[in-house]
Amino acid sequence: MALGFFDQFLSPTHLGIPLIVIALLFPWILYPSPSNRWLNHRLITLQGRFFHQFTQQLFLPLNRHGHQWALVFLSLMVFLLSIHLLGLLPYTFTPTTQLSLNMGLAIPFWLATVIIGMRNQPTAALGHLLPQGTPVPLIPALIIIETIRLFIRPIALGVRLTANLTAGHLLIQLIATAIPVLLVSFTPLALLTFTVLLLLTILQVAVAIIQAYVFVLLVSLYLQENI
Repeated sequence: MALGFFDQFLSPTHLGIPLIVIALLFPWILYPSPSNRWLNHRLITLQGRFFHQFTQQLFLPLNRHGHQWALVFLSLMVFLLSIHLLGLLPYTFTPTTQLSLNMGLAIPFWLATVIIGMRNQPTAALGHLLPQGTPVPLIPALIIIETIRLFIRPIALGVRLTANLTAGHLLIQLIATAIPVLLVSFTPLALLTFTVLLLLTILQVAVAIIQAYVFVLLVSLYLQENI
C-alpha cells in the first residue's frame, strides 16, 4: 500500500513507450489560435486578457531590456499552469512531479541569466558575490557563501516545485483512500473526510497556479539582477 501511493508519480508507459512526451505536448493543443477576424470569440478574448495581465504584473520590476523575455516567460507560465491543472484530473499524470524535469527547466533558465550578467555587466555580476562595506577578514568567507547561494538557486527552484506538487497529490490520494473504508464503518466521518477532500482539492488548484507563477517570478528576479 505504501508503494502504491507513489505509483502515481511514475512516468506512464504504453507498450514500453513512455508517454511523458504526450503529457508535455498535449496542453498546447487546448489553447485556441488567434483568428484573422476583427472580433474574436469569448475564449480567445479571455485568453488575451489573461496574457496581458500576467505580462504586465510580471514585468513591472524589470527594466526595458528584460521585456525581451516576455514571450519566453509567458510561454513558460502557460506551460507550467496547463500541466499542473491537467494533472489534477483523474487518471492523469503530472510531469512536474518529476525532479529531473523541473531541474531540466530550472538549470537552463538560471544559467542563461548568469551568462547574460557575465556578458553584459561582469563587474556588477561578480559584485553580487561581495556586499559593499564587508570587513576585510570576512571577505573570503562571504565570497564562498555567496557562491554557494548562487549555485543553490536552480536546485531550490526545482525542489520547491517538485515538493509542493508531490505533497498535495499525496495528501489527496491518502484522504481519497480513507473515504471508502470510513464509509462502511463510520458514515458521518466519511462525509466529513469527503468535505476535507473537496477543500484540499480546491487548495491544490490554488497551489498549482501559485507554484507556476512563483517559478516564473523567481526566474525573472534572477534576470533582473543580471541586466
